[in-house]
Amino acid sequence: MQGVRLLVFDLDGTLVDSIRDLAAATNATLAALAPGTPPIPVEAVRSFVGEGAKLLLRRSLDHAGLPHTVDEALPVYLERYAGRLLETTRLFPGVAEALDGLRGRTLAVLTNKPGHFSRTILAGLGVADRFARIWGAGDVPHHKPDPGGLRRLMAELGASPGETVMVGDSAVDVRTGRAAGVRTVGVTWGLRPQDLEREPPDRVVDDPREIPALLAPAA
Repeated sequence: MQGVRLLVFDLDGTLVDSIRDLAAATNATLAALAPGTPPIPVEAVRSFVGEGAKLLLRRSLDHAGLPHTVDEALPVYLERYAGRLLETTRLFPGVAEALDGLRGRTLAVLTNKPGHFSRTILAGLGVADRFARIWGAGDVPHHKPDPGGLRRLMAELGASPGETVMVGDSAVDVRTGRAAGVRTVGVTWGLRPQDLEREPPDRVVDDPREIPALLAPAA
């Protein structure tokens, strides 16, 4: 991949392993809305994640058979999740080394997680300063796969579509990149690697430390 100036990363399933905290917050929300609701298994919650909190809650409420609306559940979820952002969430193995190998390039994060949560998580994990922008829900008008956030990142950070790569673990990230006219890298350690078979990215990597090697040396 020649001429890359800007790498834009997804967060959950790409940079951080957060599924246990997400599942705990989801189940705490259901228990608060309807005490006695059986917890949803982590693997089921995994299949619900990636398109924003509202869709996570819609799928979780449907799975649990609860009559509550997403609008009822959302403030409860945000409160529950805010209290456990970093209980078990960690960088995936190899991510820190990959970020070290990308020094000299401009990096950003574009996620469907609320932006203030995303910044808190990456700051808590000691890597927030590696990113020129960390944007999520509330920072851009529309969730991925809408390309507006990615286009705005390119405009603010001075990179053309041909100089930009979107890195993520799901079809949502591939569709976002394609809609913005940028190249895409899919990672197989994320939440739904099977998505990448359905919507193949330009390149696939099995370890974060492979990412710097995909790129020509920084100018």
